[in-house]
Amino acid sequence: MAFLEDGNHTAVTEFILLGLTDDPVLKVVLFSIFLCIYLVTVSGNLSTILLIRVSSQLHHPMYFFLSHLGSVDIGYSSSVTPNMLVNFLVEKNTIAYLGCGIQLSSAAFFGTVECFLLATMAYDRFVAICNPLLYSTKMSTQTCIQLVIGSYTGGALNASFAIVSFFSFLFCGPNRINHFFCDFAPLVELSCSDINVSVVVTSIFSASVTIITVFVIAISYTYILITILKICSTEGRHKAFSTCTSHLTAVTLFYGTVTFIYVIPKSNYSTDQNKVASVFYIVVIPMLNPLIYSLRNNDIKGAIKRQFGKKTFS
Repeated sequence: MAFLEDGNHTAVTEFILLGLTDDPVLKVVLFSIFLCIYLVTVSGNLSTILLIRVSSQLHHPMYFFLSHLGSVDIGYSSSVTPNMLVNFLVEKNTIAYLGCGIQLSSAAFFGTVECFLLATMAYDRFVAICNPLLYSTKMSTQTCIQLVIGSYTGGALNASFAIVSFFSFLFCGPNRINHFFCDFAPLVELSCSDINVSVVVTSIFSASVTIITVFVIAISYTYILITILKICSTEGRHKAFSTCTSHLTAVTLFYGTVTFIYVIPKSNYSTDQNKVASVFYIVVIPMLNPLIYSLRNNDIKGAIKRQFGKKTFS
């Protein structure tokens, strides 16, 4: 374990990630599973992004946001999964002090951008269903770009708070993180300095992001539901609601897991349950998103058929 003398304290220069398990057989099994998940995540999201770029039928705001969601999912999973895979192959997985800070800020950045993009996509569906005649005006190219820039800006701000908090912590004792990545909560537990201000500021901003995005999603879908219920024909209702099911599924999976980890009091669940939930929303959900949108979206399925048809007959 590497240390660096700093006055009367011994400052930690690296951390040991305890990972998901110590069982060598289970490590091999989990390595194989998560490697497959990661490969599917990268290939699935890249395929979705490329399909949206090359298919003129998908050049709409909804798919513009979906392509950015795919990019964020790749970044989100890549900020944690490769290091987790290494953890399964080595006896003691260490991560440098700077590397830990980068991983923490990367996860904060991509997680926050995903929240804002999901809220943006809910607003897009609200405009499309509740104000279809004004859709092209309200969701112009300039507006879509501004919404995406705003999402990335929010992510950058949250990542900044996370990295500033991390570098304000003083680690002078234990350096074993009971997790598979450098998450904020276990790092707070290891700090031996006065961290109240940093924790409060970071927590307030993170909570604000969650509350604002959930509020936008809830309001959007409340108006969408009211509008759908006013549609007379069953076929019309089904067609309107079918455009939202993929997004609703993605929102439910993501926010359901995030709520379990960051909202429910930690006394109500164990560290192992926290790890499992973290695996789900950082590793599994980025893989599921392209599958959810491709399997439940007729436009994307149609675009896939057209692209395969072009290659078959070219």
